[in-house]
Amino acid sequence: MGSKPDIAGIEDIKLMVDDFYSKVAEDDLLAPIFNFRLSTYWVPHLEKMYTFWNAALFGVKGYTGNPFAKHATMPVEAEHFARWLSLFIKTVDKHFTGPMAEEAKRRALIMANTFERRIHDSQVNTKYTLI
Repeated sequence: MGSKPDIAGIEDIKLMVDDFYSKVAEDDLLAPIFNFRLSTYWVPHLEKMYTFWNAALFGVKGYTGNPFAKHATMPVEAEHFARWLSLFIKTVDKHFTGPMAEEAKRRALIMANTFERRIHDSQVNTKYTLI
């Protein structure tokens, strides 16, 4: 059995994204949130994720948007981010190995940590006000 390839371009990104989101869509914790938010928008979402990861990993222009803004109002907690990250890492490891695969996992970790912190901070800031 040969070694797995590294993420080398858009076709690999499509494989990674499609497999990852198929897992998300069936996950008992994440599916209710994603399926509600993306019920009829899965295809446009996947296409946006292809351009996002292509820009993030290879600097290819084409992605536009504010990823955090789309997630800021989602009803998510630390456990959701942990599951999302776990599924992402398992998906990358299933298909790829190498520097770009490691970079994809590193960027996913940064996103999960950043989004979780910012969502938590915004929830805390809206619960309490100074008198």
